[in-house]
Amino acid sequence: MVRALFPGTFDPIHYGHIDIASRASKLFDEVLVAVYDKPLKTLYFSPEERMALVSEAFKDNPKIKVTGYSGLTIEFAKKINAQVIVRGLRVFSDFEFEFRMALANQRLAKDAVETVALITAEQHTFLSSTTVREIATLNGDVSSMVPPHVEKALKEKVAQMGEHSPPNALRD
Repeated sequence: MVRALFPGTFDPIHYGHIDIASRASKLFDEVLVAVYDKPLKTLYFSPEERMALVSEAFKDNPKIKVTGYSGLTIEFAKKINAQVIVRGLRVFSDFEFEFRMALANQRLAKDAVETVALITAEQHTFLSSTTVREIATLNGDVSSMVPPHVEKALKEKVAQMGEHSPPNALRD
């Protein structure tokens, strides 16, 4: 059995993430979508909220499981016996970042875990969680970018934050 790890912050999950995980589930026996708990960036949703949104997005795909994690991704991959880390590539700058991360992981894991990059579907190349959050914060329509349950959660979060949104809340 080949277990793949698809790590990220998913703040929030969007159709680009869903596309990558769904396509990975056709290539691997199991895909574990791992929601990172404490990234070095400002988030809208708590780890529990993000895990709930991600779980709802994949509830109909039995090959995709959702979990949370902290610490180094490569250490988590080894801990769960993942043979592959799945990453998505949208634009050339993603490649450079992911290339450096894959090399660092090779150094740390001594070839125990491979990195596989999937090219995003063309209609998702512009999508990032930052873009989705920014549009939602400005009361824009994100219905073509996220599933309905995520759109609803974003509207509630934006209303909850109101005028007190942190100035760097959109930093990704």
